[in-house]
Amino acid sequence: MPNDFLEESRQTRLAFWGLGQMMKGAAYAAIFLVGIGVFLWAIYLLGLLLPEESRQTPSPYGALEMRVVPEGHDIA
Repeated sequence: MPNDFLEESRQTRLAFWGLGQMMKGAAYAAIFLVGIGVFLWAIYLLGLLLPEESRQTPSPYGALEMRVVPEGHDIA
């Protein structure tokens, strides 16, 4: 009697190929996500190297938050 585990059927080979392709895709996705994490971590570390005064500057969005009232109107 031959060893059955050495003689795979066509369906078994196809299932293993599909599983291998899914694992390969999952590995690519994991490498991509780790790369994004390393990039964000590097930006964070560069931010820690900046002087303390740079972290205390006013928000650049202050002009967007200001309320603009035309002259001559008593809205405010």
